[in-house]
Amino acid sequence: MSSTSNYEVRPATLLDAKAIADIHVSASQAAYQGLLSDDQINTVSADKRQAYWREAIDFNEPQVYVALDDGEVVGFVGFDRSRDQGTPPTTGEIWAIYVATSHWGRGVGLALWDAAREGLLEEGCNKVTLWVPLGNERALRFHELAGFKRELSSAKTVPMGAVKIEEIRLKRALA
Repeated sequence: MSSTSNYEVRPATLLDAKAIADIHVSASQAAYQGLLSDDQINTVSADKRQAYWREAIDFNEPQVYVALDDGEVVGFVGFDRSRDQGTPPTTGEIWAIYVATSHWGRGVGLALWDAAREGLLEEGCNKVTLWVPLGNERALRFHELAGFKRELSSAKTVPMGAVKIEEIRLKRALA
């Protein structure tokens, strides 16, 4: 368990899956505004996200933590070993980190990042990576302020619904 500022951060339970899915959908819609069309943004299904996060929580893959503000889930992070081919087992990855838009800029993301870093260190990781769409300036800025550096040679095109977007991997040491 980790705590930063006014936010309690703890491992997610199955009861948190709906709140996680709702945050995932609404924060994604806000974050991808301008990167994707409204039709593409609105195709994200809360039911599918809830099923995904229920399974992740149930099987602990990835590990999922939630941030609480007065008992209400206001953000979550999913992290585990890196899924990228060829990375050593000491490399972790932030699979997802989302905060309710009502709590953007209030330290929730930092509290979640701190908890994920602690969890990855406990797993024996010494580095961490994550993938961010190049047009998501808010996420890029947040991660760069947290010490992540862009790996310029990692840029790749990935399908996101009917469109393709450019993503870049960021990395940093955990210690």
